[in-house]
Amino acid sequence: MSKLRVGLLFGGRSGEHEVSIVSAGAIANALKSGENGQKYEVTPFYIQKNGVWQAGEVAQQVLTSGKPTENDSQTANLWQFPPQAAEIELWFPILHGPNGEDGTIQGLLTLMQVPFVGSGVLGSAVGMDKIAMKTAFAQAGIPQVKYQAITRDQIWSNPCVFPKLCDEIEANLGYPCFVKPANLGSSVGIAKVRSRQELEAALDNAASYDRRIIVEAGVVAREVECAVLGNDHPKASVIGEITFNSDFYDYETKYTQGKADLFIPASLPDNVAQKIQELAIKAFLAVDAAGLSRVDFFYVEATGEILINEINTLPGFTSTSMYPQLWENTGVNFTELVDQLIQFALERHSK
Repeated sequence: MSKLRVGLLFGGRSGEHEVSIVSAGAIANALKSGENGQKYEVTPFYIQKNGVWQAGEVAQQVLTSGKPTENDSQTANLWQFPPQAAEIELWFPILHGPNGEDGTIQGLLTLMQVPFVGSGVLGSAVGMDKIAMKTAFAQAGIPQVKYQAITRDQIWSNPCVFPKLCDEIEANLGYPCFVKPANLGSSVGIAKVRSRQELEAALDNAASYDRRIIVEAGVVAREVECAVLGNDHPKASVIGEITFNSDFYDYETKYTQGKADLFIPASLPDNVAQKIQELAIKAFLAVDAAGLSRVDFFYVEATGEILINEINTLPGFTSTSMYPQLWENTGVNFTELVDQLIQFALERHSK
């Protein structure tokens, strides 16, 4: 039986470039392990930080070392793909953040008319943009924290408009609140603010990252997560919980060993865990996700409320990341998980 030629696509033009490389290394090992080694032939494709695609020796070296190239090639061949790309029968993109999980690379792969793992253009774009995401959740009737969507133009406006905007945010959301760029992952550009001075600085900083910004009310709650796997009839994993000592779950806390603790399964009442699983699947379908997603929630223990935080349609996929660990504790090991994602990609493409 001939092996399916899988193009493993990693790196990319985002602040999560290095995380993508580590995720790709774990997936490459899983695709070569056990029965997967008999089914799949893996070809790595590395997208440099300047957008140039590399295959062959360069891509393999980055995958093996786990480190990006030091000197990127010139961008003259930015839109010229390595010749190996024409041989790929299925793409496995593991590109986190902008230009990777926001629908852009998914549009390109769709034009190639080759199946690929994960959500399509719509699910990726809605899942990446926090404002569009929350609009979809509201339409689906999924409870969430109070928020306000604003634009860079409102923040970088004349001196009369900005103070009124801050007044409005204080009146609607109060302190503490969180200021977030709408289209960045891994907590980049996010700030927790407790005063007018901090709010003004955070809004200005967020506007430097994105033209769309969201401000959310703070909530005292446990942070829990659920992994979803499938297409039109997805399944939910057990629930995991994240605890940390930092002010919030920022980039450093996420990616520095020892900064956060994961508890799987989370210690929750059965009815609460079941409700979170139901809402995770509802959120997955609300944004038209496919293949995989991790859905994050706030559980307000004092009131019993379950509030959705966000969906991540292409979560971290290192061997220690929450998504594969949730499935490991649900009975699907890493190697099986990678295989199932490929099968779901083939199924979706065939329809």
